[in-house]
Amino acid sequence: MSAREQILQRLRERRDGPVPEVPASLTTSMVRDWSAAEKLDRFQQLMESVHGEVHRTSATDWIDTLADVLEKRGARNLLIPRLHDIGAQILASDHPGLPELLHYDAPIEDWRPTLFNDVDAAVTSTRGAIAETGTLIVWPTADEPRLMSLVPPVHIAILEADQIFSTFQEAIALQNWASRMPTNALLVSGPSKTADIEQTLAYGVHGPKELIVIVVGAD
Repeated sequence: MSAREQILQRLRERRDGPVPEVPASLTTSMVRDWSAAEKLDRFQQLMESVHGEVHRTSATDWIDTLADVLEKRGARNLLIPRLHDIGAQILASDHPGLPELLHYDAPIEDWRPTLFNDVDAAVTSTRGAIAETGTLIVWPTADEPRLMSLVPPVHIAILEADQIFSTFQEAIALQNWASRMPTNALLVSGPSKTADIEQTLAYGVHGPKELIVIVVGAD
């Protein structure tokens, strides 16, 4: 029997053999009933462990935090949603510390050169977050298309403190995802990263170099 035949034979034996029993310890959820404060602490710890940045603010101070974050990075402009309440609040604030504000004023196909070459930062809303894994839920719309959170070097996500769930399953159930979903929902755990090059982890290779989460109502 050739080496190839031996390998195929072993694969057939594994395929046709009994299904191994999964230990009960691996099928039992380790998630307990975290309090709101514990969920926020865990989310922040996990997000920051993968180079994300988390700022806790009140409902009245989050634009000040946004302006400070952008000023420290020398951002020339900020892409905002045109219809979402986040964009409306930013525009209404007329904050002197904010850079030039941009929004999609043409079909996304016509906007791509500007988006890929000239936008320094973008701010988007979020659907919530998952404490168990330190993950943001981003819900693309026509006003906040997927590229808005994937292309600019700095992605700033606005997260409501009361929308941090213990698990992904809890988020799906409590928000009733089955009734309405976008063409895709994004689960974001930190800035872009890859280990494709010599298996060395590098950040910001394809996508945002920085992910900044502003948690509103965390005071």
